[in-house]
Amino acid sequence: MDLGVFVRDIPDFPKPGVVFKDVTPMLKDPDAFRECILQMSSLVEGLDFDTIVAPEARGFIFAAPIAFHTRKALVPVRKPGKLPYETLEIDYELEYGKATLQMHIDAIHKGAKVLIVDDILATGGTMKAIAEMIEKCGGEVISILCLAELNFLRPREKLARYDVRTLISY
Repeated sequence: MDLGVFVRDIPDFPKPGVVFKDVTPMLKDPDAFRECILQMSSLVEGLDFDTIVAPEARGFIFAAPIAFHTRKALVPVRKPGKLPYETLEIDYELEYGKATLQMHIDAIHKGAKVLIVDDILATGGTMKAIAEMIEKCGGEVISILCLAELNFLRPREKLARYDVRTLISY
């Protein structure tokens, strides 16, 4: 199944010049979403990892069923003020601005083998920030898995140290 037909372009969102990749058409098609989760899971089959880390909000949508399917722990990374326990925080650059992410300080144990999951890999800034938080906790990033990658933004340059896997390339 060509999953790319279920991702639509939204021009000038969230600001002029940005073409947002909208995955909601895939989410409303049960067969396409199921196929997406199965294909993403197959991309990491055989990898040795015990934890999946995902940023809010769209990362949660893909990471939760992959964690269920692979029987791995799931750790949410959120915007400031959303997690109830003590957090580790990191500031980073987005394609269209700056942002801050937080993760519980006890979410990643020393020696954890981590898969980071998100929907769209754009500049790589979010993935790099999350990887830095994981490594600060003593975890190891085994791979980064995203539904789609915006190649023209060259995110793999920023993520050269990491194994990056995607289903769709733009």
